[in-house]
Amino acid sequence: MTAAAIAGATVPRLARGVRLREDAARGGRWVVMAPERMFVPDEIALEVLRLVDGARSVDAIVDALAARFAAPRAEIAADVTEMLQDLAAKGVIAT
Repeated sequence: MTAAAIAGATVPRLARGVRLREDAARGGRWVVMAPERMFVPDEIALEVLRLVDGARSVDAIVDALAARFAAPRAEIAADVTEMLQDLAAKGVIAT
């Protein structure tokens, strides 16, 4: 997937074999489990990943975050898009 593939109308989902789980062995921390890899998302990434459900578009994810947090929508959109592009490049997110 190229970086240009993530846009407002894109509906991201976790890639096949990727799971977001709370890990009791790590003190209740959330982890992204991918084949042969594991990521520990920070709090902001976790907020985004919880909204990546294969039904919501990037715009809908941004709207939900903008309603919840006191930050400009344009800033949230840029951050979410950049994060999803990075995760797509790593094979964690699919569209």
